[in-house]
Amino acid sequence: FAAMLDVDFIDVQLDHVGLNHLTWERGVTVGGRDVLPELLASRLGELADEVELAPELLSLLGSVPSYYLRYFYSHDEVLREQLGSPTRAEAVMEVEAELLRLYADPHVDTKPAILEKRGGAYYSEAAVDLIASLVSDRRDVQVVNIRNNGTLPFLPDDHVIEVPATVGSAGLTALPIAPLPEDLAGLIADVAGYERLALDAALHGGRDRVLRAMVAHPLVRQFDRAEKLTDLLLAENSRYLAWAR
Repeated sequence: FAAMLDVDFIDVQLDHVGLNHLTWERGVTVGGRDVLPELLASRLGELADEVELAPELLSLLGSVPSYYLRYFYSHDEVLREQLGSPTRAEAVMEVEAELLRLYADPHVDTKPAILEKRGGAYYSEAAVDLIASLVSDRRDVQVVNIRNNGTLPFLPDDHVIEVPATVGSAGLTALPIAPLPEDLAGLIADVAGYERLALDAALHGGRDRVLRAMVAHPLVRQFDRAEKLTDLLLAENSRYLAWAR
């Protein structure tokens, strides 16, 4: 947004809400004014291209979904793409093998271009920015993952959400979030429910717990498919799961 508006990123405040990798930008404030409606009217195509979603969807929502919302809003299209290419894990393994080969050369003193394909770009900058605010008590606003504690009233207090928060030496304080429309709240609640069931399965084990989590996920739902996925998942990872051996 900062580049699109030709302003410094520190001058942009986002009305950002959701879970990790499941978020929407509902407002873009610069100089005390929300400019997102103007951007949706004048730069809709660019915004849609950035997140690889239909412009009409952004107009309908009145917000900009994260790129990762493609898995929900364009499920069939994404699935077709994935079936025609290696899995993300396979691609990352290839990238990491090449990176390790490059790093083995003591003469390499620049960042390899292939590192951009690994993912996680700019996390280092975000991490340093967060640490600086915690240490120096800047009390600025950053988007963080934080305990819900009533911010989203339809989720348990101990669930982790992704929202703007004030960051200082005393810790993080989430900013108030305006009520969410039913479609956004519903998807967030569904995925959060899956996360809690998956956590229960990870902590306590058991095929039935894994299966319940699979059935609960919005991208699975169908019981027969969930059963197949569960059995494949457990068979592939049984050596890491004492209870599944």
